[in-house]
Amino acid sequence: MSEDEAQVQDEGIKLFGDWSFDGIDVRDIGLKRYLNLEPVWLPHSGGRHEARKFRKSRLNIVERFINSLIKPGSSGGAKSRIINSVRTAFKIIHLKTGRNPVEVLVRAVENVSPNEDTTRIGYGGVVYRLAVDISPQRRIDIALRFIMRGIKEQTFGNRKTLEEIVADQLIGAANNEGNNFAIRRKQEVERIALSSR
Repeated sequence: MSEDEAQVQDEGIKLFGDWSFDGIDVRDIGLKRYLNLEPVWLPHSGGRHEARKFRKSRLNIVERFINSLIKPGSSGGAKSRIINSVRTAFKIIHLKTGRNPVEVLVRAVENVSPNEDTTRIGYGGVVYRLAVDISPQRRIDIALRFIMRGIKEQTFGNRKTLEEIVADQLIGAANNEGNNFAIRRKQEVERIALSSR
């Protein structure tokens, strides 16, 4: 065994060689099973989860975040560029907060995932909305979608780089700030669901 292999074995697998997955726990009991924190060095599985239904829950949360940043639009297919942007954004998060960026991402997803939504029900030509609970898998999907929409809205007409915007959105969502786009969307969805009970 070489010296480098021994060092990796002692420290464990770290994201990009910098960020450890140790000690990060999912506080939301409903999301614990679906928010995967299995250690990876490079978040790129090559689409192995595509073959079976619900296999995406086995995907590392960092890779799911990167995949949601890629689609749809001009970044489609540019995964290596987006991975480098996320790596830089994680460094910015660490410099601004002093916390592990993986933990910041997990807290952001937990804070942004809504518990209730509404569905349309039609009765004899009359359509009304009814509040329903959301499954854990869908809660994570919606949380990632809200974070992505916040990033995309902030990038247009802004002098900040993509990395700075990603870092700001994740820090805001992790701290549950009221002016964060994703937090506002979650509160709006839950408010509509509450009024539709």
